[in-house]
Amino acid sequence: MSTTTPSSCARPLRLGRIGYLNVLPIYHPLESGIITHEYELVSGPPAVLNNMMARGDLHVSANSSVEYAHRPQNYLLVPDLAIGSRGPVQSVLLLSRRPVEDLADQPVLVSAETHTSAALLRLLFRDYYKFPVRYEVGSATGRIASGNPPEAFLAIGDEALRLRNHPEFPYRLDLGEAWRQWTGLPFVFGVWVVSRAAAASGCFTSDPCELLQRARNWGELHMDVILDLTLQGCPLTREELRQYYHGLVFHMGFPEMEGLRLFYHRLAEAGEIPAAPELEFFSM
Repeated sequence: MSTTTPSSCARPLRLGRIGYLNVLPIYHPLESGIITHEYELVSGPPAVLNNMMARGDLHVSANSSVEYAHRPQNYLLVPDLAIGSRGPVQSVLLLSRRPVEDLADQPVLVSAETHTSAALLRLLFRDYYKFPVRYEVGSATGRIASGNPPEAFLAIGDEALRLRNHPEFPYRLDLGEAWRQWTGLPFVFGVWVVSRAAAASGCFTSDPCELLQRARNWGELHMDVILDLTLQGCPLTREELRQYYHGLVFHMGFPEMEGLRLFYHRLAEAGEIPAAPELEFFSM
């Protein structure tokens, strides 16, 4: 598949933003003007941003880890930036009406908004639990509201935070913790990527990676501000939110890269991708 050039280099350049609370520490300083920049921010769920980046509608974006694996020829990774966990992630959950071990041949509802979490769930059932389930695509929130709740469902992002203590689903599997128990490594759910075509066309007069890293650093230093913002309309208490953000990893260090490489290797073994891609990073 050939690379797609984002709509020339006309300003403003377009930066994709996942529409979940977990990236607020990175995007609040950019959205509020605390850190000035030349980008138009485009918000959406991971699957939408994946598609926009694949079409060339964005110059830089947060993307699902699995999107990079599908089209590594289109992207360069932003160094030292990720969204992941070294244990429980709390916002990527399998919620079930029965114990996970009793889900063999049962239907599991998966949102169309997620690519990486769905791929990780398939690997866990295939290679860790070693039994099949039947996957369905749909909205768990809609099914629950309609009085037709699923037997089990994968919840991600803000939906997972809202529904994690739902009384109809007493059994919970945190996919970040399941991966750690299986492999001993962190799991990287999302990465930031730069369009190779945009880079080759000379679209960037300043380093987008440095901008994003600076925003991340600001967010980590001002978590009290992030907590104040997140509390607005959020079902979690301040202490629950503090623990939630504390469990997230916003860096791509050596352990995260090893976890990502292993994820890609296992996806390739499962036939989900043709081959495990090399991790190639953008630099100016």
